[in-house]
Amino acid sequence: MRTWLIGTAALIATGTGLALAPSAATSASAQTRGAAVDWDIGPVIDGRNYSVNLPRHPERTARGWSIDFPDPRQPGELHYVTTRSRPLVGARHIIVRYRIDAAPGARFIAQETPSETATVSLYFQRRGDNWRAKGPYQFFRWYAPPATVQPLAPGVHEMRVALDGAWGSVYGKSGAQYPQMFESALADIDNIGLVFGSASGRGHGVYATGPARFTLLDFRVE
Repeated sequence: MRTWLIGTAALIATGTGLALAPSAATSASAQTRGAAVDWDIGPVIDGRNYSVNLPRHPERTARGWSIDFPDPRQPGELHYVTTRSRPLVGARHIIVRYRIDAAPGARFIAQETPSETATVSLYFQRRGDNWRAKGPYQFFRWYAPPATVQPLAPGVHEMRVALDGAWGSVYGKSGAQYPQMFESALADIDNIGLVFGSASGRGHGVYATGPARFTLLDFRVE
């Protein structure tokens, strides 16, 4: 049996994929609290958190966690939401279900490029990244294929993303072009999670024009 670790919850390989598995000594409610605490809102680079005016961790909910998007009442930006992961060599897909609730008329704005659609997508990051994207470090962060990027919109949504060579590095070089770099990142993974931004700036931040909330319902690797 192969196990991946997402936050404090073990993802246990079964015939149908992977499921969140609380330990025998941990109650379901404590497991949910741990899942929220073990996700970080960031990124924090050189001591600065780029997700401005947001807490360090999401808010615990009955099924997982949620984050209120920054809006005119408390201006700010949501960039990355990440959790620690064990190596993903041999994994095939990441599956995410989430819900977005928004006040009537509220819109989502890409902070860096307001003319583009605000989006959410997947990423993972190799251990030891210095965030400079110079030399080999340009292959330490990998972003999900463009076809899997989703616009931010109210409702319940799902992403099912294959862990294959279609993922792109910081400068858009694909895993198919640089398979050794891609596989090395999967084997030495540090963080995995969601990035908010736009097509041209995946994790460059979003905010809302009115009250809006992102709720994670499920995050699985199989």
